[in-house]
Amino acid sequence: MKKEIFKAYDIRGIYGDEINEDMAYKIGRAFVLFLNEDKPRVVVARDGRKSSPSLSAAFIKGVIDAKATVLDIGVAPTPLLNFAVINYDCNGGAVITASHNEAQFNGIKLIKEKALQVHGDEIKRIKKIAEEVRESYENEKLDVQKINPLEDYLNHITPLIGKMRNLKVVVDCGNGTGGITARPFFSRFPVETVFMYEEVDGSFPNHPADPHNLQNIASLQKRVLKENADLGIFFDGDADRSILVDEVGEIVSPDILLALFAEEQLSLFPREKVYYDLRFSRVIEEVITKNKGEPVMMRVGNPFYKEKIILENGLLGGELSGHIMFRENFGIDDGLFAAAKAMNTLSKEKKTLSQVLAPYKKYYQSEEISLRVRNKDIAIDRVKSFFSDGEELDIDGLYVRYPKWWFNLRKSNTEDVVRLRIEAENKELLEDKRMRIISVLTK
Repeated sequence: MKKEIFKAYDIRGIYGDEINEDMAYKIGRAFVLFLNEDKPRVVVARDGRKSSPSLSAAFIKGVIDAKATVLDIGVAPTPLLNFAVINYDCNGGAVITASHNEAQFNGIKLIKEKALQVHGDEIKRIKKIAEEVRESYENEKLDVQKINPLEDYLNHITPLIGKMRNLKVVVDCGNGTGGITARPFFSRFPVETVFMYEEVDGSFPNHPADPHNLQNIASLQKRVLKENADLGIFFDGDADRSILVDEVGEIVSPDILLALFAEEQLSLFPREKVYYDLRFSRVIEEVITKNKGEPVMMRVGNPFYKEKIILENGLLGGELSGHIMFRENFGIDDGLFAAAKAMNTLSKEKKTLSQVLAPYKKYYQSEEISLRVRNKDIAIDRVKSFFSDGEELDIDGLYVRYPKWWFNLRKSNTEDVVRLRIEAENKELLEDKRMRIISVLTK
């Protein structure tokens, strides 16, 4: 098995070259052994990639051969898989997906009980177990229990959202699985929906379902303006996150959205913990503190936020990539649920989305800047020494803050690059510090 496919939070690689059916079979067997449960029940889903049906069949065969029961929910977004694990009291789950990656990729995202995501050393353990599996995959007809959790899922989230006024929303599914839950959900409300690229098509013929590249969101921004819509929703490939576009076509940063949610949730549940990405604007800490909550800054990695919410009964969590989790939705990162929560807020306000979010846009931020360097450790140490007069926080990479600005510098796990994010009280200060840090990094 190629070491490169076992990532920090899932298993992912190029289909045929790095990941294939025999690997999926062995990982399926290994996953059941990893769960170490008596008569385990495992939910399995898949995305719309051309390789997903065969990889799913191989994984399911491995699970069955390891003496576990499979509940197959077919093509489905990851949040629906997570919900099924919880709702049907299963020991684990797996979705065959490469999320936002291009069509030639595929992978496996593994879930434990309570929808906790397998990550880190747990993935390494599964790899080790899989390498010891001696049997090979043989394609044969499988007798599995097929279920459809959609109605149960909709009945769960609908009352949590509440009422919506007659909003107009443009929904870009990016040919991923987001439309499977979004269309039937919005049909329950007096909402006018305009769907883009709704058909599940794993070749992604219109644009990659990847919100990291802002060019992929451009067609949604244009359509929101053309339709005179109240907002737009962009789902990534497996719909566990969404990125919003406001009525003037501007992308809503997830940290600003979480600030809105924190204020609302803490008005109902004060003195609760809110977990947030260290790359978030410092406005999030200010909002949480002002509303009598407990701010908890965390390292990058969405499984860590889910774990805290699920195991410590935290209120809310969010990561800069767009993963947002609510306690009332089992701590699941669900792009549809987060978007619907924003629409509910908009329904209660006689304001546009940009007006609702304006109070939280107090500071100036850079995008996360990727910089190629010869030696990542030496470059970061050089920056650390140069800015030694600031307050350093030991969370994830180098995080240094000053009264009027802060920056975070982290190593890439896969490339000879470091990633830099800066926030300041004004544009001039932001630009000055950006140029200073880049100069120190690259000299």
